[in-house]
Amino acid sequence: MEDAKPSIAVRNLNKYYGSFHALKDIDLAIAPGHFVVMLGPSGCGKSTLLRSIAGLEEISSGTIKVNDRDVTELEPRDRNVAMVFQNYALYPHMNVAQNMSFGLRLAKRPKAEIDEAVKRAAEILHMTPLLDKRPRQLSGGQRQRVAIGRAITRSPEVFLFDEPLSNLDAALRAQMRVELARLHKELGATMIYVTHDQVEAMTMADRIVLLRDGVIEQIGEPLELYNRPVNRFVASFLGSPKMNYFPARIDEVGDGSVTMSSGRLGAVTVDVPDGGATIPAVGETVFWGIRPESIAPLSALTDGDVAFDATVVLEERLGRETVLYLETADLQPHDGDGYVISQRNIQSAFATGDTEKFGFCSRDLHLFDQDGEAFRWARETGIRQSTGEQARAGTA
Repeated sequence: MEDAKPSIAVRNLNKYYGSFHALKDIDLAIAPGHFVVMLGPSGCGKSTLLRSIAGLEEISSGTIKVNDRDVTELEPRDRNVAMVFQNYALYPHMNVAQNMSFGLRLAKRPKAEIDEAVKRAAEILHMTPLLDKRPRQLSGGQRQRVAIGRAITRSPEVFLFDEPLSNLDAALRAQMRVELARLHKELGATMIYVTHDQVEAMTMADRIVLLRDGVIEQIGEPLELYNRPVNRFVASFLGSPKMNYFPARIDEVGDGSVTMSSGRLGAVTVDVPDGGATIPAVGETVFWGIRPESIAPLSALTDGDVAFDATVVLEERLGRETVLYLETADLQPHDGDGYVISQRNIQSAFATGDTEKFGFCSRDLHLFDQDGEAFRWARETGIRQSTGEQARAGTA
């Protein structure tokens, strides 16, 4: 598989709308059979990139290949990709079978071939009993399955999904995430999925391509982006509640470690790997971040080595977890309205006004320079400066 050519290869892709530079020198290779999620905030360029691959957007420069075939100048119908939209785009006067087979009938494929393709798609999607029904007789989830079935009947080389679940309620979205994951395993096809929902990305993707302002910020497996973000944008976009940030000053650079001071915490020492690592300089101002789930009452930590006093300002009880907003004189949050956020995967007994010692393990923190670039963890312990270009261009 490693030697196989990528299903999708995008090179030096740029897209302008007048003077607006929507996509900026995009380089992306998507391996065969992967489920790749393009993630990012509204306006970041993820849908534009997907539509460019589909041929629905004319690119300004660059090349697009599908299975090593240059499709840059080809019409959408000639690229052998199938796209499923946010809007189901079903014909109301046609039944499910007719909607699924529309593309094949338009291409004047033999009736036996069409019938077999519809039968196969209906079986995969568990929709055989619904083939005679009209769209108005179906639920939202069933209509989306019809749209997916229409794509399956074409037997494309690549499936493209543009926020297909955004019109569904929360329960249906969860159900359809499972259905799409099952579909991907059954078909073994290459799938590219656009969303702004990090839950969809984290639960379905083999690889995430995270974009901001027309640029790929990081490519990698979901937990790689979560645990090893290359910058503060990636760290903040993935995770809810988002990461806590604090300013610090580098006081000492030792043999394999750095020591920093932040607020009233005193000295905090962080290990760095042996050799080859670019570490902060003495006197340099950095920012360190720690995820809410890494902050807990000190009594609940078996190996916490950093402690601070805090008062609970607000507690959000979410059933299986509790989010605590803490106020402390020991730390100066860089953002977040001045609160330190702790997320506990239990039904916490804390109440507003309670004062307690909280803490965390220094190995769980992330260091960022003043531009937001990360000093990355190179091993289980240790940090090194991010090689951002490696994270922003590569194989998904």
